[in-house]
Amino acid sequence: MKRSPPLLLVATLAALPAAARADEPALGRYDGRFCVAVGDAAAECGPAQVDVLRQRRLNVRISDIVYQLTLHSSQLDVVLMHGTMQIDGFFANYEWAGHALQFIDQEKRTRYELRLTPRPASR
Repeated sequence: MKRSPPLLLVATLAALPAAARADEPALGRYDGRFCVAVGDAAAECGPAQVDVLRQRRLNVRISDIVYQLTLHSSQLDVVLMHGTMQIDGFFANYEWAGHALQFIDQEKRTRYELRLTPRPASR
């Protein structure tokens, strides 16, 4: 029986070791590309503004929506905010693949990838 890629990705992320810190970015502002795929659909991607904060926190802004990510040893907390209102929240296993953070909301069968590019230094 052949496994579909999304299920294989879920299994891979579920088996990740806790030592996923080597590729974590330094504190600061980044330009991001945020991709979301629901079920077996192809990912839809767009630009994001990313702040990497202290205590392993990232704020990912897409228009007026902010994903507040808190990284732990093998899982991250995701809180989705619209202004001061929380509109969603979940826990997920995650992996750094180079400059890309990958995680899955298994309940909603939704895959996420956040790719970071350092911003040029201000002059």
